[in-house]
Amino acid sequence: MAEREEIELKFRIYDGTDIAHRTYLPSTTVATLKQRLITEWPQGKTVTPKSVNDVKIIHAGKVLENNKTLADSRITFGDIPGGAITMHVVVQPPLAKKKSEKNQENKQKMNSCSCTIL
Repeated sequence: MAEREEIELKFRIYDGTDIAHRTYLPSTTVATLKQRLITEWPQGKTVTPKSVNDVKIIHAGKVLENNKTLADSRITFGDIPGGAITMHVVVQPPLAKKKSEKNQENKQKMNSCSCTIL
C-alpha cells in the first residue's frame, strides 16, 4: 500500500538532463526537493544553484512554493501507471539588494514633483 502512495518524480534542468529520479512521499516538502536537487546537481554545468532560493520547480505551469508538500501542491500520482512525473527546474538567483535599492531611488526621483506658487 505504501508503494501506491509514493510519487515517482524526475527533474529536468535547462539543458534537458534529468536528475534526482526516484520516488518521494506525498508529505515531502518542496524545499526538501530543492535541497536534494542542489546536492545532486551535475558538476560542470554553466549554471549552478547556490541555495534553495535560487531554484524554482515548475509543475503543470505553476511554480511550487517551498513551504508546501507534494500533496498540498496537488501533484497527481497514479495517473501514469509505471511512469514518472517530470518537473522542470529553473535556476534564478535572487536580485541583488543594491540593484533594488537603486531602482527604488530612481522611482522616487521620477515620481517626485514640486509646485511653486508665486
